[in-house]
Amino acid sequence: MKHIINPYENTNDTASNNSDCPRVVLPEEIFFTISVIGVLENLIVLLAVFKNKNLQVPMYFFICSLAISDMLGSLYKILENILIIFRNMGYLKPRGNFETTADDIIDSLFVLSLLGSIFSLSVIAADRYITIFHALQYHSIVTMRRTIIVLTVIWTFCTGSGIAMVIFSHHVPTVITFTSLFPLMLVFILCLYVHMFLLARSHARKISTLPRGNMKGAITLTILLGVFIFCWAPFVLHVLLMTFCPNNPYCACYMSLFQVNGMLIMCNAVIDPFIYAFRNPELRDAFKKMIFCNRCQ
Repeated sequence: MKHIINPYENTNDTASNNSDCPRVVLPEEIFFTISVIGVLENLIVLLAVFKNKNLQVPMYFFICSLAISDMLGSLYKILENILIIFRNMGYLKPRGNFETTADDIIDSLFVLSLLGSIFSLSVIAADRYITIFHALQYHSIVTMRRTIIVLTVIWTFCTGSGIAMVIFSHHVPTVITFTSLFPLMLVFILCLYVHMFLLARSHARKISTLPRGNMKGAITLTILLGVFIFCWAPFVLHVLLMTFCPNNPYCACYMSLFQVNGMLIMCNAVIDPFIYAFRNPELRDAFKKMIFCNRCQ
């Protein structure tokens, strides 16, 4: 999947000549630093839920699913940098069998990160919808057993799809499938939001009596979704342009910003934990206890 995730190794010279836009290059050290921070932050989210029994409920399990997706996106870049270092030091044969296999595995992590984020945000949206409009039946609808089954199905599907997309990445149908999941998620969540808005208008008094945390959770989801779109949409657009108009000067000009788009993806993994901490007092308290554990004891 190098022609999508790292296209400059296969960029057509004609495209470069037709565009006056210079390629924007960012230091790999910046990528590596942001990626390490992203892994550590999301690891703290997972540990907070794991150590705090009060947080071991479906809602936080869905948040953990999103945290794992973000962590995989950061881990992808760390492993890629390590692979490049070993290659530059002469420990790996350029484009040899081991490097090709390792590159495919690392690319699978990247695809898995996007797919995991898409489905995690979708299931969080569904959870918020049930919380708001079926509050009395929530605990009978969203049980831990069903939560585990849903997450197992999601990650099994994402893993299989991620491997398949890397294997068949040079086929146009694969690229279309890969990029179509992004707008499909947006349509699904938009439909939930429209339905929520219509129900809210007809049940205004009922909505006003709901716990404040339920509506706050919906707002948090909106912020997470907005950050996700802002960080991932430029890359998804890049994939489409790389596939359907690589020689067009305007497309080539946009593709010169590839590393900037990659930086946005890395930043998404860093921003999400801050949103959890800022919007959710229970997670914030769990973070404080972990960070200042000695004082708490």
